[in-house]
Parts: sequence; structure tokens; C-alpha cells
Amino acid sequence: MNQEGLGRQSRLRLGRLLRAEPAVLTPEFAARHLSLTRAQAAHELARWARAGWLARVRRGAYVSVPLQATSTDVALEDPWVIATDLFAPCYVAGWSAAEHWGLTEQIFRSVCVITASRPRKRAQVLRGTQFSLHSTAAENLFGLKSVWRGRIRVQVSDPARTLVDMLSDPSLGGGIRSVADMLTVFFREQPTLAPKLIEYATRLGNAAVFKRLGFLLAASHPDERELIAACQRKLSAGYAKLDPRLTCDKLVTAWRLWVPASWKRTNGND
Repeated sequence: MNQEGLGRQSRLRLGRLLRAEPAVLTPEFAARHLSLTRAQAAHELARWARAGWLARVRRGAYVSVPLQATSTDVALEDPWVIATDLFAPCYVAGWSAAEHWGLTEQIFRSVCVITASRPRKRAQVLRGTQFSLHSTAAENLFGLKSVWRGRIRVQVSDPARTLVDMLSDPSLGGGIRSVADMLTVFFREQPTLAPKLIEYATRLGNAAVFKRLGFLLAASHPDERELIAACQRKLSAGYAKLDPRLTCDKLVTAWRLWVPASWKRTNGND
């Protein structure tokens, strides 16, 4: 790749932007760094993309193309970093966080992101990477850890918050059976963090978390008496499903929870 088609001033501008090492180039970013209007910056970014120096991620968002690339059809270098820019304020969550913390060995094809913004599409594919987006209120951005991805810090839910999110919405973990397996790994690998499950669930305010957590603890971790008792104290009126995506036709009255028949037969809850 060469710089044909770019004048000296344009090359200098592009170089100034790339030296700032942004994860994503946007008109707003370019306008600030180049003292241009937003319209002028958008025009420059589009021109650099046509020249092959940038690759369009989505409307108004670009990434740089490596010098050794033979085309602009490049994959995202680090999807977590891209998510941090495009969906801010947000954090990496669910199955993606579970993979990061070693709670699962399953391989998931998409990146799970919880965001306080309101994306128009919940499932997005950006340069070949799938993103699964889930919205939450800004006050729910807690229980997070900062991890370095190159020179960029990215927010990811800590192990306990990861599980609480998946207990709130089992689809974030690939379904309740996967969540139950991850809970077992959590107690084996991170037992000192167990009290945070109650702390985070209380703060999140979804009563179904206590019903699902209490049920799973009673079934597979009966020695966790303090946590089970805490879940019992937090039980609310009304009933929830163990997993809204499953047929839950049996009621476990102790936890006010509808579960699949197979779960009630095998776990000893009644």
C-alpha cells in the first residue's frame, strides 16, 4: 500500500491522527485533533477510507488499515477495544467475561456487551465480528474490573458480577445449564468472592436472581448455607422461570420458581 492520491497536508493530518492511537476514528475525534469542523473531518475520513488507509466499521466509524495489509477487508484487531469506543458507556459481560475469568471453556462466536446506551440493533456484525448488545441503566455499571488491552483499558464484569448478570438473564451465559456449570467453577476457583453474589444481586434489584441462585445452590451447593439463607430472606412475592427460554412447567414452591420437569426430578428441590 502507498500514499498515492494523498497530498502532503492530508498525509500530515492522517499521521497526526494515527499517532494518537485511537481504537476507532470518528468525525468527532478527528475534528478535535485536527481543528476541523465535524463535516470537514467526516469528509477527510471518508477520503482516507477510499484511498485504502482506513476501513469503515460502520457509518461514521473507521479503523486504520495495517501497512502490510493487501486490502481494506481487515478484521477488528481487538473487538473489546472497539466495543469500548462504539458502545460506551459499557462493559464486556456474560459469556465473554466468563471466558476471560476462566469460568467456562465453551467457545462463543460473539462478544457480549452490556451498555448504558440504547443501540438500535441488539445484534451487530462489524467487520466480521459479532456483537451481542444488552442495555442497562447507567447506575448498574458496577462490579467491574479494568483490564489492559494493549494501551487501552477496557471494563469487564468481575466474576461475581458476571454470574449475577447471567442469573438475571440466563441467555447471557448461553442458557441456565451453562450458568449452573459456571457457578460450580466459580465456587471451586473463587470461593472468597461468593458474598458478592448477594451484594451485587441486591444492588441490581432483580428479585428473580435470588430465586434462581437459591434454587441452584440448594441443588448443587447445599453446604453454602449462609448464601442459601440470604436468598431465602430476599425472596419476593410472585413467581419466576428458571430460564425464560425453556418450557418451565413444574413449580418449586420453596423458591417460587417454575422449572423444567427434568430439573425438578433430578435436583431434590420441591
